[in-house]
Amino acid sequence: MVRTLATGIDVPWGLARLPDGTVLVSARDSFRIYRLDVAAARLDRVGTVPGVVSNVAQQGEAGLLGIAVSPAFTRDHLVYTYYSTADDNRIAAIPWDSSAPAGRQLGTPRVLVTGIPHNVHHDGGRLAFGPDGYLYATTGEAQQPALAQDTGSLGGKILRMTTAGRPAPGNPFGTLVWSYGHRNVQGIAWDAAGRLWASEFGDHSEDELNLIRPGRNYGWPQTEGRTSRAGVTGPVAEWGPPEDSPSGIAIARGSVWMAALRGQRLWRIPLDGAGTAATPQDFLVGRYGRLRSVLTVGPDTLLVTTSNRDGRQSPGVGDDRILLVRVT
Repeated sequence: MVRTLATGIDVPWGLARLPDGTVLVSARDSFRIYRLDVAAARLDRVGTVPGVVSNVAQQGEAGLLGIAVSPAFTRDHLVYTYYSTADDNRIAAIPWDSSAPAGRQLGTPRVLVTGIPHNVHHDGGRLAFGPDGYLYATTGEAQQPALAQDTGSLGGKILRMTTAGRPAPGNPFGTLVWSYGHRNVQGIAWDAAGRLWASEFGDHSEDELNLIRPGRNYGWPQTEGRTSRAGVTGPVAEWGPPEDSPSGIAIARGSVWMAALRGQRLWRIPLDGAGTAATPQDFLVGRYGRLRSVLTVGPDTLLVTTSNRDGRQSPGVGDDRILLVRVT
């Protein structure tokens, strides 16, 4: 079952649940954040993030990207965002004031991390808090492949940090870097066993689903897809870009659910207890166009956003939209 909850959004990119069950939605090219009441199918604007730069006219990927809600939100009232400026990508904490007038609930951002490499393409952008309470961020290599192998660079990485933007205890290099050798990670999620999974764009060959381990090298640009190269961790599953081009992922009913942009479908990848995956299945093929983000909002319920206003194709009536999807 698929139901449309909201329409007319300018590239809904990030999704994050508030403690009351409503969902924050970041809009990439309008720099707005909305609050979605899933039960009532009501979308309200709560504010606009200042200083964000988009490049949709160049079919680019910059703008207001990931969003995450503090695990201590009921005490600290903080929302975290990943966004692009004219010079870099940044991560900031934004205070939330639920008593403020409509459209003005967001306070002034406090920048935590600067200097994440920025380009027209490959800006990464996903944010999420892990079960360990630390904030994880995915970055792209900003079309400079060598950055992915440079553990001194923030480009082409998965980062792990405290809520103050400092390296989390136990990080393998003593920096923000958790894993490296990534081209452009677009989705992260944790399974019931606490394992971190990530979706990643390939380069016209193989898109990937990876099981992330700290300090591991995931191969880019030396490898793409499955490999026997020494010192490189290969993917658990792979696809050709025409049927995938993966973005956000979520986990429900023991499977990874992966949104596909170019592939215009929702993938289900069943997982087992050994960190391997069974044969993927696809759903919604071509029904709603490009799919961008996925969020679990119930045991068998997902939110899925479309991405038809991102400059890659002509949008249809009602684009972009947020879909409620029941899964089995």
